[in-house]
Amino acid sequence: MTREEQQMSDLRALYQEVILDHSKAPRNFGKLAEGRHAEGFNPLCGDRLTLYLNVDGDVVADARFEGSGCAISTASASMMTEMVKGKTIADAEKIFEAFHDLVTGEANEGSDEELLGKLAVFAGVQEYPTRVKCATLAWHTLKAACHESDAPVSTE
Repeated sequence: MTREEQQMSDLRALYQEVILDHSKAPRNFGKLAEGRHAEGFNPLCGDRLTLYLNVDGDVVADARFEGSGCAISTASASMMTEMVKGKTIADAEKIFEAFHDLVTGEANEGSDEELLGKLAVFAGVQEYPTRVKCATLAWHTLKAACHESDAPVSTE
């Protein structure tokens, strides 16, 4: 194995570790008593979640989620709630767009790395098209909650 291949292997292992950590011990899991909420469902694999937002003015003061899903879906929701806290709705939507571009393979190399931070661990999802819907479910649900949409979100 070349040095470059070893580095890529080490990086993939680190990414897998971060995703597994967030899926086994999701952050911000639980219900918010007040605020906005939206429902999301991925019929392909059965992932289901409810996203709760407490918005103060145009800033996401708190974000939490409940539900069940695969490791990718749960980790994505966990990391997303961490990322959007303290951000404006407009900034959360920019992060959504950058994340969506990352997991669908539409991001340019190095684009929005600063904006995405540790969400870059999901870059490998683009190699597994069926997993893109798992990774983006929470994000599409976030968009619905930001716009106070009552319609359930589906990845289909």
